[in-house]
Amino acid sequence: MKRLDWYLQINLKARHLRLLMAIDTYRNLTQVAEVTHVTVPAVSKSLAELERGLGLALFSRTTRGLMPTPYGECLIRHARTMLGILHQVRDELKALSSGAEGKVRIGMLPASASVLVPQALGFLKQQSPGTNVTVIEGTTESLLPDLWQGRLDLVVGRLPPPDTLGSFEEKELLEEPVVLMTGRDHPLAQRKTLEWSDLCDYPWILPPPGSILRDPLERALEANDVPLSNNYIETLSIHVVRAHLQVSDFIAVMAESLGNDPVQPFHKLPLSLPRLLRPTGVLWNRNRGLTPSAQLMVSCLQAAAESLLMDLAATPSPTRAKRPRPAAGAS
Repeated sequence: MKRLDWYLQINLKARHLRLLMAIDTYRNLTQVAEVTHVTVPAVSKSLAELERGLGLALFSRTTRGLMPTPYGECLIRHARTMLGILHQVRDELKALSSGAEGKVRIGMLPASASVLVPQALGFLKQQSPGTNVTVIEGTTESLLPDLWQGRLDLVVGRLPPPDTLGSFEEKELLEEPVVLMTGRDHPLAQRKTLEWSDLCDYPWILPPPGSILRDPLERALEANDVPLSNNYIETLSIHVVRAHLQVSDFIAVMAESLGNDPVQPFHKLPLSLPRLLRPTGVLWNRNRGLTPSAQLMVSCLQAAAESLLMDLAATPSPTRAKRPRPAAGAS
């Protein structure tokens, strides 16, 4: 153990971490040599030195190529995290040396944050033009691992159940109900009164299986005796939802603010869903904390949520049953 401690603290270098990542990706020393622009003997020698220094076998040779041992899997997993931190340090140092004010990397759940995030970015650029932003759309399942490993600073969207948060810190931003939406020319949009049974003959645009909304939506429909037909589309793309509702008889579930689009207006069906989701909010890794740029972005997200509430309150909407409100604890 003393040898292992000494090697990790004194001799382990970033080049070792990059070598591990390359071998894990290609599982072949020849390919690793090609992408790293060194010779195969040099790659083999570096791997042997790393294994000898640690006193552990990191890879085993199989018919499928080099496969990581449990020791290798452990080190590779942490190598991803450490290289992510080094890249973050590099970006911040480059920003400081170039006169920029920093960089923040945001994961966005598009179905719930496609209105909030653009407005927050506008506030950010007004306050700090030199703070640059990378925005990546994805699902909770794809974004949270990147947040945990340090490849993202923030994730914005519907907050997951509290028991899934682990080491994540959260800030609630906006409590907004989800509603049933159709296009303006949908047959049900002409009806003054509506029963749940009236939905049974129409196809659906659904969130994909595994997304935050899918299971609670299915339970709500089942409770009202509305079976899902075999005619449906699954997507998290709000652009696809908006476009398809305009030209079809599909029904979709979305945040109410997304339906109040003056360019592409929709019709909200007068049927009340229970509270299916937690508020929209922002998550970060409490073990890493927030950079100054990320802190500024969080304050801009909060300002955007407050602005969105005021805009919705000022917009007349005969189909709105109730307005969104600030999430509990949001100032």
